[in-house]
Amino acid sequence: MKKKVRLYGFNNLTKALSFNIYDICYAKSRRERQDYIKYIDEQYNSQRLTEILTEVVDMIGAKVLNISTQDFEPEGASVTVLIAEEELVPVGDTIVAHLDKSHVTVHTYPEYHPDTSLATFRVDIDVATCGEISPLNALDFLINSFDSDIITIDYRVRGFTRAVDGRKLFMDHDITSIQDFISPAILAKYDAVDINVYGANLFHTKLLIRELDLENYLFNTDPYEFSPKERMEIAASLRREMMEIFSGCNVY
Repeated sequence: MKKKVRLYGFNNLTKALSFNIYDICYAKSRRERQDYIKYIDEQYNSQRLTEILTEVVDMIGAKVLNISTQDFEPEGASVTVLIAEEELVPVGDTIVAHLDKSHVTVHTYPEYHPDTSLATFRVDIDVATCGEISPLNALDFLINSFDSDIITIDYRVRGFTRAVDGRKLFMDHDITSIQDFISPAILAKYDAVDINVYGANLFHTKLLIRELDLENYLFNTDPYEFSPKERMEIAASLRREMMEIFSGCNVY
């Protein structure tokens, strides 16, 4: 770590990290697609999501102030965690804290189309921090916490703080790409594309899984129940779905 710059006051920078994570599954019947959605919904209920987010809070060096959870019918869950750099300190009938409170949120969206054999599980995660706390420290953990076929990541640093000599500081750490904060072992599994606006401290990275092992994408089905031709067609349909989500448009 570089030597820290001495600030005039506390760090006023706001850092926002946003994820979209997609997991694709092939289920040959409508019943199997419904069972997959039910399975995913149980695996990533609000209790499990809370465990993931509280681990994130600990990893980035923040403190949990409050947790709000909700499971939805027919599926989906949301968790919001209010965080701060330091725990709130009660003084008499008041609460004393720096104005550094921020949040971590997660929302899940399991869904399938009745006319296809594909089901999609989408997770949206937002980590917003103030001051010196960096949400980038939790990148590897978040990616590994879910089955991630496509990942889109946005990171933005907003505002400014001041050094003791009065200079405005619009960034308090070095970054050229979000990929710099992802482990080489994870990056080796994905094709990655960056779209960065350096003048605005805005960074965007998209990841697409490289290898498609069909066994990992069939729900309650052995791949050898299908003929070689059918396996090729299933693999092609999975790859088409991934490419369209990765590209953000209807390619095919």
